[in-house]
Amino acid sequence: MSDAALPTVAEVRAAAEAVKAALDRHLAAVESRIGDDDPDVYAAFNELAAAAEEYDELLYDRYDEVTPFEIPTPDDGLPYTGPAEPAAFSVLIRRDYAVVEPARLIAQAERVVAHDRDAELAHDGGTADALGVLFGEYEPDEIASRAKDFGLEEGDSTLWIAASEEIAEPGEWLSTPFAHTDPQDVMHRFDVSSVFDGETDDGDDAYADDEAQQPGLTPA
Repeated sequence: MSDAALPTVAEVRAAAEAVKAALDRHLAAVESRIGDDDPDVYAAFNELAAAAEEYDELLYDRYDEVTPFEIPTPDDGLPYTGPAEPAAFSVLIRRDYAVVEPARLIAQAERVVAHDRDAELAHDGGTADALGVLFGEYEPDEIASRAKDFGLEEGDSTLWIAASEEIAEPGEWLSTPFAHTDPQDVMHRFDVSSVFDGETDDGDDAYADDEAQQPGLTPA
């Protein structure tokens, strides 16, 4: 890099001040957090990560030096620290869809209602109601395999297998089903995304994605 392209001393100092400020905001968010999934902690973590990365890059470009700390990234992941032989486990799944043909989605729901007395399109009969009917009639795997038939387009998806000491009591976690999963309890993870050439299976090297690795966040 030429001297003309080097960051200025002032830019490096400004980046260092930004890290200090981000550290203060992160500590304040942690000290006042409400629950394990506090969005303020999540936002402060992201701000700190971005500020630290910016400072590290400018420091290296200007002085050929690096910082001693590193913010985890999706590629780094978090190591599994759970039991080698878990007595119980949870399967957590997230699949994203775009509604690309609302009329087709509603029509499919209307067909179900026409043949199932227990199914009904409540409210205005829009796509929100149609989704309730279809997911009440079909298994999630069938909807995934027939997404185009339902006027849907698949987005990213992930499946986590997380270890636990014992199976939860009936109804114990129903009010907050994804609030108590520690990414370091994830034994295996399987991701599908358009950013990959195809479906990825990480085997035993489980890692958290760029949303779920953040403190207190879990797939929804």
